[in-house]
Amino acid sequence: MNTTPPGLAGLRPQRLLREGLLAAAARHPDKAAVIVEGRTYRYGELLDAARRLAGWLVAHGLQRGDRVAIYMDNTWPCVVSIYATLLAGGVFLVINPQTKHDKLRYVLADSGARALLTDWHLGPVFAEALATLEEPALLVVSGENRRGTTLEGRAPVAFDEAVANTAPLAEPVAVIPTDLAALIYTSGSTGDPKGVMQTHQSMVFAAWSLIEYLRLASDERIMLVLPMAFDYGLYQLLMSVKLGATLVVERSFTFPARIYQRMEEEEITVFPGVPTIFAMMTETHRRTPLCFPSVRRVTNTAAALPEQLLPALREIFPNALIYKMYGLTECKRVCYLEPELLDERPDSVGKAIPGTEVFLLREDGTPAAPGEAGILHVRGPHVMAGYWNKPEQSEQMLVPGPLPGERVLCTHDLFRMDEDGFLYFVGRTDDIIKTRGEKVSPLEVERALLDIEGVHEAVVFGIPDSRLGESVCACVSLTEDARLGEREIKRHCLNRLENFMVPAVVRIFDSLPRSPNGKIDRKRLRAEILEQMPDA
Repeated sequence: MNTTPPGLAGLRPQRLLREGLLAAAARHPDKAAVIVEGRTYRYGELLDAARRLAGWLVAHGLQRGDRVAIYMDNTWPCVVSIYATLLAGGVFLVINPQTKHDKLRYVLADSGARALLTDWHLGPVFAEALATLEEPALLVVSGENRRGTTLEGRAPVAFDEAVANTAPLAEPVAVIPTDLAALIYTSGSTGDPKGVMQTHQSMVFAAWSLIEYLRLASDERIMLVLPMAFDYGLYQLLMSVKLGATLVVERSFTFPARIYQRMEEEEITVFPGVPTIFAMMTETHRRTPLCFPSVRRVTNTAAALPEQLLPALREIFPNALIYKMYGLTECKRVCYLEPELLDERPDSVGKAIPGTEVFLLREDGTPAAPGEAGILHVRGPHVMAGYWNKPEQSEQMLVPGPLPGERVLCTHDLFRMDEDGFLYFVGRTDDIIKTRGEKVSPLEVERALLDIEGVHEAVVFGIPDSRLGESVCACVSLTEDARLGEREIKRHCLNRLENFMVPAVVRIFDSLPRSPNGKIDRKRLRAEILEQMPDA
């Protein structure tokens, strides 16, 4: 029975993440939803494909709340898989296609994924990851098996076949706003990735809050060159669909000339990037001027946007508002600076996003005074539900808030707040490295280094980099008979780690310095490296 009051007919609230697609497809089924590497897919097509894949998942035993791992490039099957999982009542997790087999195996096992949706070109990696796992029981693979990957005991189904030969799911599987919508895996100080639990409610709220402060509209044409495994990339899709806008999808920024051509052809209006991308653009601009007058919004997060890039970015995007933002996966976004204040407050990352609050506390739990460094805490519906399977680490991040029974997010990052309420980043209280818009666990890189025959000890930390935010720096000592150089160490790392995790700087020592308690002195090592840097 329809109980909607007559005055609200046609105004249905979006409480669930998937309802953005249902609403957009109902309003304009023939409008371009996504353009993937030049091919256009409309909202009606997206909903139909997602309903069919959802029907296949449900018919093969996927239950409400089951996790679905999506190990894909930025492709049409990836977009379909995200919404198919939501329609089927599942919880999606997008895994970076650069992920190697050992981490992939860990994430699949940790999440208890019931299904894996992936691409055949990643076959050698996922085959090795699956070799010792019973789950996921369901395997759907897109593309062609050109590498001849074999899978013992598993019967993969072709993505196109699952979509073409399955009846659309009649009705979405019932879930409520406080059910999980996604696990977003992020590196942690333990070395193992942590699954950030986000509910439908938290993700719907975050998407609309971002849409509000970015002043986005339904006629946007948003460029996506960031991986959807990165929440910054994922939310471009979620926001675009909720608006009924158009998302132009590329696999990466590997071929900038092609991206620039696509931006002109598609008349892009929103360009989300990270400092690495903007540094590459400004370098190109100095040689061959770039100009994209159609772009109205430029956004930056993941690392601070160097002030020296701004003049060139204003030439490249003459009609764009430029947004500086700060966030972390555990709450998606914390704050943003109004673009009109960019010159007035160049060092600030602004104020809390709409509908949320932030405050700073000293280590003793008392409020920090204006101008004093304090630990940033975040209140709002966008805060995660916790880390999957990690209650102790969840308690370290979700702490008692000002209201009885409330939990707020303790970021463990140091900020200052001025008398007008603007935030200024001071530093991180953990060792996580942010490079190229990605988070890197030093421990994970150290493990890879110590697996190299001849490496005796290894220490990894971040050092400032104007292009990357931070560079990964590795200091190692070798066994007595080892004959390793910097090039060989980096090559070994490339075989074990995602590209962004491979140390950009490698220093080889006879022995690593130690503190009085016998531990390797990380601070001293980092100070020595910084002294050797040309611009130190």
